[in-house]
Amino acid sequence: MAGPLATPVRTGWESVLARGSAFALVFLGATGLAVTFAPFHSSVEWGVIVHTAVGLLTLAPVGWYLWVHWQDYRSYRLSHMVLLGYVATAALVVCLVSGAVVTWQGLFAPRMSPAWRQVHLLSTFVTLGTALPHVALVLLRLRAENGRSAALRFVGLACGLSVLGLAVSGLLPFAYSGERYANEFPEDYEYLYGNERPFAPSLARTATGGAYDARSLAGSESCGSPGCHTQIVEEWKPSAHRYAAMDPAFQKIQSIMAEQNGSESTRYCGGCHDPISLFSGTKNIGVENLTNLHGYREGVSCLACHGIRETDVRGNANYTVTQPAEYLWQWAEAGWRRTTRDFLIRTYPAEHNRLSKRMFKAPEYCAACHKQFIDEEVNRVGWVQLQNQYDNWAASHWNRKDDPSKTVECRECHMPLVASTDPAAGDAADSSRRSDDGMHRSHRFIAANSMMPAVLRLEGWERQVELTERWLRGAIEIPEIQHKWATGPIVRLALETPERVAPGDKFPIRVVLTSNKVGHDFPTGPLDMIQSWVEIEVRDDRGNVVYSSGRRNEKNFIEPGSFLFKVEPVDQYGNLIDRHNLWEMVGVRFRRALFPGYSDAVDYLVGCPDALPLAQQPPHGAGSRDRSVSVHDVATTPDVARLSVLAKLHYRKVDQFLLNYMFGADSGLSAPVVEIDRAEAEIEVELPRIASTPRLGSRTGS
Repeated sequence: MAGPLATPVRTGWESVLARGSAFALVFLGATGLAVTFAPFHSSVEWGVIVHTAVGLLTLAPVGWYLWVHWQDYRSYRLSHMVLLGYVATAALVVCLVSGAVVTWQGLFAPRMSPAWRQVHLLSTFVTLGTALPHVALVLLRLRAENGRSAALRFVGLACGLSVLGLAVSGLLPFAYSGERYANEFPEDYEYLYGNERPFAPSLARTATGGAYDARSLAGSESCGSPGCHTQIVEEWKPSAHRYAAMDPAFQKIQSIMAEQNGSESTRYCGGCHDPISLFSGTKNIGVENLTNLHGYREGVSCLACHGIRETDVRGNANYTVTQPAEYLWQWAEAGWRRTTRDFLIRTYPAEHNRLSKRMFKAPEYCAACHKQFIDEEVNRVGWVQLQNQYDNWAASHWNRKDDPSKTVECRECHMPLVASTDPAAGDAADSSRRSDDGMHRSHRFIAANSMMPAVLRLEGWERQVELTERWLRGAIEIPEIQHKWATGPIVRLALETPERVAPGDKFPIRVVLTSNKVGHDFPTGPLDMIQSWVEIEVRDDRGNVVYSSGRRNEKNFIEPGSFLFKVEPVDQYGNLIDRHNLWEMVGVRFRRALFPGYSDAVDYLVGCPDALPLAQQPPHGAGSRDRSVSVHDVATTPDVARLSVLAKLHYRKVDQFLLNYMFGADSGLSAPVVEIDRAEAEIEVELPRIASTPRLGSRTGS
């Protein structure tokens, strides 16, 4: 600005450099404030783009203006007006530098530094707070001078050009404002429970109460585009959340439910297994394909999960989901559109950050789906509790209400921290973590299904199956909770056997099973289809099986009488629910599972055979080392045989009967069996010492 004593040509009121710089500063200030304080909207996103473009184009001219302006006025004596000019200049330099850094991070870095963003914002406020009074004081001093008209033209031109620029920015959304969604139910949509409950019998609901376009909750692949959440999406791809809708068992049971009770009944399943289809109105009467293509491919997608704003511990998908606001070119996967989309998310992150919420860290968030019941709307009889991981955990020793530091929560087990290069790395809001810890929570959601990733051949399924099997064996360590978690297998086996038995005796064997590090019942989930059982074998020294239980036959069925963790539900007529037809369930006739920290036991009564192979070299001349000895044999020294006892705890996700029912006995499909733990013991069998006695019919000499 020109001072009261002189008007240097280079940065005076008539200077093109001064006028251009003034326009840039006013326009950038206005658009910057709009980005900061205006609600999320496509016009503001365009404002970010134009703000950045103008900033880059005028960065060098404004920098040059500041240098020349300082050269023009550095000889002026210090006054309040000059001091304001120096402060404004310093703040503007910081603003320009931080703006350049923020732009670079928005284009090339995994994420923008909040610190640099704050520096850019605060320096803007300081610049405006000092530059405006600086100009105002100059104008006041020009009241009696000829330069006043030139100064007013300067201000008017800067403001006019800025208004014009803002108007152009405001028109850009008319050219493109994002995807146009059709948030409408199909015309033939049936509201079986009234317009107020369009998704019933599921308890899931949308924030608007209406339908959401399937595209608005899909597009998980775009979240994993290079430079974004690539690592997290790769973890999600073979996870149970991803294949929740494409699971062939789910698809088969859903189709049977629709045939028996109508397509609308499958909405009960949709809130947890298939939210995209549910909220887009696909699960409707007369619809052959009950699963929307987006839902089939993505199941519980990134946005279907991260769009949830409120949950309730009743279960049955009792949550409220919002339709996430869309960034410009949100679904672009390559080219300048994707680059611009990523830039907008990084530099204008407020709306995107709403997808990451503290509520995810609470077990109550998981309870919305990991707790299930049916009531009269489903079974036509009454209320029945089904799987319930949340209440089991809440009542267990893993939930220490008096000492949260000793509590082990859902995410700590099933979403352990992994080394990360992802933009989501670090989380100061999580307990015992930092914003720069270089870790993120795994989105594999490792639990107990080692079958479906392999059946579906999903991306990365081999690693998912390997980790699931290691998880079931308790072989995965989680350092962050090692001090408060248990070690070893998830369920421990121990054998109680007698030390010594005699041939012909009947003796007891007890297998003790203790829930060691499971946060809820073991097993958990739909126990009408899950099986975990004990297999036990007793063998002699030659490997002959003396006793066995829990073996599978050639058709993969577990032999009758085996010790089994399982539930046997029944319908209102007392018939067994064995086809996962839970919509008919009214109660159970048998239930066996392990509560966290508790033990169960199974007792076996085994008969020791009369004849056993020797456990040691027989006396000289007594015959072959491999011989068997009967209690009627002659023995000159006591011999000891041994029985070996081996007990195993097995687990499989789906029993063979149900698989055969769904896919046919000739499908060759069977659930892989994982050995969770084993225990071994030896029992001595002492053969009695018998005096040397001639055999019956032998001759004796005189």
